[in-house]
Amino acid sequence: MTNHYEHYNASTPRNQGNSTRAVHAGTQRRKPHNALTTPIVQSATFTFQDTADLCDFMDQKLYGDLHDREEYGRYGNPSIWAVEERLAALDGAEDAVLYSSGMAAVTSLLLTVLKSGQHIVMTDDCYRRTRQFCLTVLAKFGVETTVVPMGDYDALEAAIIPKKTRFIISETPTNPYLRVADLSRIVDIAKRHRVLTMIDTTFATPINLRPIEFGIDFVLHSATKYLGGHNDVLAGVITGRADRIKALKDARGVFGNVLDPQAAFLLERGIKTLGVRVAQQNRSAQRVAEYLERHPKIERVWYPGLPSHPDYHIARKQMRAFGGVVSFEVAGSLEDTSLFIDRCRIPYIAPSLGGVESLIEQPALVSFYELTTAERLQVGIKDNLVRFAIGIEDTEDILADLEQALAGVPDRRLEAAWEHRFRL
Repeated sequence: MTNHYEHYNASTPRNQGNSTRAVHAGTQRRKPHNALTTPIVQSATFTFQDTADLCDFMDQKLYGDLHDREEYGRYGNPSIWAVEERLAALDGAEDAVLYSSGMAAVTSLLLTVLKSGQHIVMTDDCYRRTRQFCLTVLAKFGVETTVVPMGDYDALEAAIIPKKTRFIISETPTNPYLRVADLSRIVDIAKRHRVLTMIDTTFATPINLRPIEFGIDFVLHSATKYLGGHNDVLAGVITGRADRIKALKDARGVFGNVLDPQAAFLLERGIKTLGVRVAQQNRSAQRVAEYLERHPKIERVWYPGLPSHPDYHIARKQMRAFGGVVSFEVAGSLEDTSLFIDRCRIPYIAPSLGGVESLIEQPALVSFYELTTAERLQVGIKDNLVRFAIGIEDTEDILADLEQALAGVPDRRLEAAWEHRFRL
């Protein structure tokens, strides 16, 4: 990995714990102006002292290895380099490349690596905008996409077209049902067919899962979520092998979707508390999931830390903990579910996750508002589905808020029982 900053420790941060890496990896022990935090280098252009300095820079760029400078901000910035190295260390990767959003990251990766006539296999529970990009935009450039059911590895392998399939793309845990991909099986299939792999692990974070350790080629994070952690920055990152990341950085200079220095500063600030934030969110989510599964007004809970989840055993095998998002189905209608959400006092109604504030949404209205109930069911979204992205509030307060919100929801099962008894 290209080290723009001298690590705080002579040994590699791979030997350190998650929180130590999150605070120290990729940064100088002594920074300019004796600053504790990495300074924001707010400059789009970088100057040269003289022609000899310029020629030396060009020689290094062509034949050597640059460590500490750039000529133009679209190609990189010291504020960005520090965060890239920190994220690479957290993921256990050789290098990382930052982008202006998570979608900028995934689209840049695919546009850089794929060419016309090639083929992708992706699982059906991937982020809907990723699916949309593959099925519509890439199709215009002659790249085919086959979507297979999440968890059906026979179908995944059968979908591979020899000498044509270039990528297997999946997500773990997925949105909104928190399905967990068996990374060992995916890597085994990919290696036998000489196919690259990309896993979006935004929901897990490097605290709970590091796909690189299983042999995944590219790992994607929407850094807007847990990595930033404060709902105040848009960013995306790809981590992986150094030579592959270098190709992505070269392409980023063409696409122009580099992260700006102020956003890099905010992201680095958020990463420092990643370990403690995610630990609290993990604890709260597990308790919330267990509480909801016992509640009579909840039909079903989706959380990989519950034995009832279809991928519980896979999650136990490969994850350190199960994340801060819990999805569940209210025992009632679209309107009953909206009533429950409106009665919640702690979470905000918003379409994101991973921040210090709890967020709640009804996917039928937030992401699929334009569809009818029947159309939503065709894509696997029920009207009574709720996605609860848990923040760092006290667990007992979250549970009390859910209790009072559910208390105001009509008990449809009880009503149905009384109607049946009355008819008899």
